[in-house]
Amino acid sequence: MNLFGVMDISASALQAERVRAEVVAANMANAETTRTVDGGPYRRQHVVFQQTSGDGFASSLLGMGGYGNANMAGASPAGFRAGFGRATTAGGVEVAGVLSDQSAPLERYDPQHPDAGPNGYVAFPDINPLTEMVDLMGATRSYEMNATAVQAEKNMVTSSLEILK
Repeated sequence: MNLFGVMDISASALQAERVRAEVVAANMANAETTRTVDGGPYRRQHVVFQQTSGDGFASSLLGMGGYGNANMAGASPAGFRAGFGRATTAGGVEVAGVLSDQSAPLERYDPQHPDAGPNGYVAFPDINPLTEMVDLMGATRSYEMNATAVQAEKNMVTSSLEILK
């Protein structure tokens, strides 16, 4: 690996964690959205990461927050790669895809709500604010860690240049 390889890896992780934080923010913003353009309540989104080097897709797959949800749609390697297969950095990470959670929506009785069904129940997204905050904290910590790694490498490069003077 060259001198700037670590910086490239950290930069790819910074980009991936930024996307993860944006998706979590969108989940939190839509926690009470009962009607979308597609019809029905908003579906929680999950970010899926993959390693940018190596040949084993399945072994490099990482889900956001480590939650292995068996109800996620499109959970096949071909589905993840479609439209997202850009390799950026050897040994880095990239967003393989953003998947919608296919778990059933939460039903709440509210006959006065405009989206209430004939039985008076309204379908709300299955989004737990606590889970979203934990995911956001994880994305933030990972982002901070990679930013610190970039800064440490910059300091090492600067020190190396000072020695050569």
